[in-house]
Amino acid sequence: MLASLLCAGLASETPHAASAARNGSITGHVELRRPPQPAARRPGIADLGSRTLPPMPERQMSVVYLETAPRGAFEQTESGRAVLDQRNETFVPHVLAITTGTTVEFPNSDRIYHNVFSLSKTQPFDLGRYPVGYSKSVRFDRPGIVRVFCDIHSHMNAFILVFSHPFFSVTDADGRYHIDNVPPGSYTLVAWNEGVASEMRPVVVASDGASSEVDFALK
Repeated sequence: MLASLLCAGLASETPHAASAARNGSITGHVELRRPPQPAARRPGIADLGSRTLPPMPERQMSVVYLETAPRGAFEQTESGRAVLDQRNETFVPHVLAITTGTTVEFPNSDRIYHNVFSLSKTQPFDLGRYPVGYSKSVRFDRPGIVRVFCDIHSHMNAFILVFSHPFFSVTDADGRYHIDNVPPGSYTLVAWNEGVASEMRPVVVASDGASSEVDFALK
């Protein structure tokens, strides 16, 4: 789903009209302030054969988005596609952000069976068991948070955040985010991360196409 572009000026318009408001961008950094991790211990019998959670860089991924989208942001032009792979008994990526109408492929890249499912109210589904080299898909038509699991491997989980507008961004490895093509106006910006409280901050996007910077510290 793409945001509506500002109307282009006609050739007969005056120079003043040609300098109409331009869309801007929002950038910033999300810092995660998690409590210190307990000291490492020797693995016990109960740990044998168990798998750990995804590596820390994956779990550091946050999603920053506008709480309310600008007018015209809901005009969908085409359906998108995304991939949530199953690799080394892990969903990759751990956090996926998409717009409504997107079809997500769930390929199995492991040489074992997987069974992807979700009990979320936003999009419940159960793809059943399938082997390496096969893929199944789900179309997401409602906004919300979908938590994904594997019915065979309880340590596997992921999050799919579904938005009804395109004004969101997943942070990179350094915690940076960038939201482009935002119409001028005042908004509420939200930062989300698994297992911590979300944070809201006001942001104003100017009409000169400049970038506004907003940082977050999630606890």
